[in-house]
Amino acid sequence: MGLRLNASAFVQWTRLCVSALSSARAEIDAMNVFPVADSDTGTNAFMTFVAGAEAVEALEPDTELKTLVRTYRDGLLTGARGNSGVILSQLVRGCFAGLPIDEDVTAEQVAEAFERATEASYVAVGDPKEGTILSVARAASDGARAAAEAGLTARDAFTAAAAAAREGLAHTPEQMEVLARAGVVDAGGRALVVVLDATEHALTGRVPEPVKPMVPVPIEAGEDLVEGGPAYEVMYLLDADDDAIPTLRKALAPLGDSLVVVGGERLWNVHVHVDDVGAAIEAGLAAGRPRRIAVTHFADQISRQRQPRRTRVVLTATTGSGITALCEESGAQSLPFSRAEQLSGSAVATALMEADADEIIVLANNHRYVGLFEAAAKTARENGIRVAVIPTAAQVQGLAALAVHDPGVDFDVDVVAMSGAAGSTAHGAITMATEPGMTMAGPCEAGDVLGVVSGDFAEVGQEQAEVAQRVLERLLTPSSELVTLVVGDGADENLVHDLCAHLTRTRPDVDATVYEGGQENYPLFLAVE
Repeated sequence: MGLRLNASAFVQWTRLCVSALSSARAEIDAMNVFPVADSDTGTNAFMTFVAGAEAVEALEPDTELKTLVRTYRDGLLTGARGNSGVILSQLVRGCFAGLPIDEDVTAEQVAEAFERATEASYVAVGDPKEGTILSVARAASDGARAAAEAGLTARDAFTAAAAAAREGLAHTPEQMEVLARAGVVDAGGRALVVVLDATEHALTGRVPEPVKPMVPVPIEAGEDLVEGGPAYEVMYLLDADDDAIPTLRKALAPLGDSLVVVGGERLWNVHVHVDDVGAAIEAGLAAGRPRRIAVTHFADQISRQRQPRRTRVVLTATTGSGITALCEESGAQSLPFSRAEQLSGSAVATALMEADADEIIVLANNHRYVGLFEAAAKTARENGIRVAVIPTAAQVQGLAALAVHDPGVDFDVDVVAMSGAAGSTAHGAITMATEPGMTMAGPCEAGDVLGVVSGDFAEVGQEQAEVAQRVLERLLTPSSELVTLVVGDGADENLVHDLCAHLTRTRPDVDATVYEGGQENYPLFLAVE
């Protein structure tokens, strides 16, 4: 089967990248030792892809693919954060510039797209170094090229690129001494691997072998974090003619290091580490109109990160009195919502500020609320609060994350464990159709039972137990160990009994846990771990 890009799959891919980076962000932050050990590469990569996904989500549902891609590329560019975030935005921009939109994609076109993106990224970096995200991008390009030359399919080319990137990442400590001394791979390269793994998963359904997490050996840093290195990170968007950029690069290069300028068509993202902030901004003024100027003093940033934390809170969005009680019994602070009373941006912001904690882990439990929590988290972080938003899409994912929460471990370790538990939890539900309509599973009538798998309508039937069984079969895998059932309003009296009996007959190796959730509109939530 040929590979052809389509709007629905593209939107799902943007969400998958955000979810994958969310799960890996704390791990990537922890291994961030180059170019500056400021422990934010994972967060910057995550926020960059959140910006792209949010730009797409703001469009109308029937937007054509060409517009979706252009909007996503612009969202990544304008929302890019940090050195690696800017380079990642350029890599994605370059790849999509080389892929056809309205026809089948070939392995040759995939290889050319990767090569074009990699070359553009090397050009965008003022002083490209091996052992960084650039080396991993080059490895991915080589993998795609090998697949094309072997006569494989476009899907195989993406798989080969992801595999080659993982291998290239493993070699980065051999190319850069600071990584070898810290005992880690390159953080930016690790972020790129996460994106490529998510892409392979989206295109093939295969889940690549995870990269083994690495804990860095502490490296002493001076006031500027890198001995003799610049003290400030300067970033801004720049409206400028394309022919002004070479002069801009020449002006910025002598001021410091980590220079990256990406973009095109009069919109650019500029990133540089300097001691003279004013000179960096003046160079932008000479080239065009800089805006959204952001300046970070590395010493202040690392000082805030090293401050001892006194309290940690898990804030979870909940629907249903039983689920709320379960979360609060687990020590979380709940933020209840219902169909009639949805969460607002102000309510979310207030909840974060009133949590009275130095560290907050947020479980969104609904994809519509991830953006609200991220916006509120940005404000909270500016007030010195450390916040991690885990973009759980379902209540049962939140329960899985809470089950592994450990307030006694380091914040990053806790976030990684909770993100991993949520990400490995397959989820589904059953609900009732309130009016005739068309679903992904076919037509339905008012009163029909609808089966939901990973947020999409996947089954239509007449009986709750029958539909719930079909949903469960979709969620189970040979390695499944535990099924969680959360019973809501409107559940048939024998629903759970029949479902558990079916599970015992068909998968006696899998345990089942049942909770009374009390959620409206969904007689049953299901989770498989």
